[in-house]
Amino acid sequence: MSASASFSYPKTLQIADTSWTMQFASNQVFLGDCHDVLHDWHDCVVDLVYLDPPFNTGRSHSANNGAYKDIWPNLAAYLAFMHVRLQTICRVIKPNGSILLHCDWRTSHHLRIMLDGLLGEENFVNHLIWSYGLGGSSPRRFARKHDDILYYSKSDAYYFDPPMVPATSNRMKGQLKKATDIIEIPALNNMAHERRGYPTQKPVALLELLIKACCPPNSVVLDPMCGSGTTLVAATNLDRKYVGIDINPMAIDLASSRLQEYRQPTSPQLTAYAK
Repeated sequence: MSASASFSYPKTLQIADTSWTMQFASNQVFLGDCHDVLHDWHDCVVDLVYLDPPFNTGRSHSANNGAYKDIWPNLAAYLAFMHVRLQTICRVIKPNGSILLHCDWRTSHHLRIMLDGLLGEENFVNHLIWSYGLGGSSPRRFARKHDDILYYSKSDAYYFDPPMVPATSNRMKGQLKKATDIIEIPALNNMAHERRGYPTQKPVALLELLIKACCPPNSVVLDPMCGSGTTLVAATNLDRKYVGIDINPMAIDLASSRLQEYRQPTSPQLTAYAK
């Protein structure tokens, strides 16, 4: 029996519709496990979740300004970790909200089935491909040059504003066209100005494209594993409110310092969450 065979997926998560809305007096950053931080939140309070969890790579990741372990006893342990957190995360999304789950070839197929179970397969919107270009190659397979982003809604009333990108055909030269489900934005190289020395940091351009497309203006974006804070920076740039959570103090320090560099009316409010 495979490691994944011992993990069973539940029926679709039943989430009560509520008119209660969390009032964010200021943008917030929480130090703690997202499962614990979100436990006491009311249902249906955020418009968009972008989640970039560990990928089950089987190794530790480190850079100048941060490090984290991505090591699990087996696939079933990783999926159990993800399921309990996704269940809590999905509960706090508004009925017209959505989630973008960033993953890769190792677990994208398992996580898609998991989201089918939690939100309903009818609420699948897109399987986005982030084609980033950098990285090595192997003589034994096609070069792996992309990540997966699973896009699910809570209902068919979700917000979507199609991104426009430069057309590549001669017929439409100089014009814009609607973006496809393949997003071609370069990963951050070692000399990138926005690089902050945190492992697996994503480019602001990627998050701005996703947030602008999937979150209404002046609404709330939640990043439950915010790392270096790229999602929070992108939300600030686009006049969206943000909530960031991370269990790593180094990540929270870096995210908070990045936010101080960008335009915003108030400084981020940092809360250390104790279970």
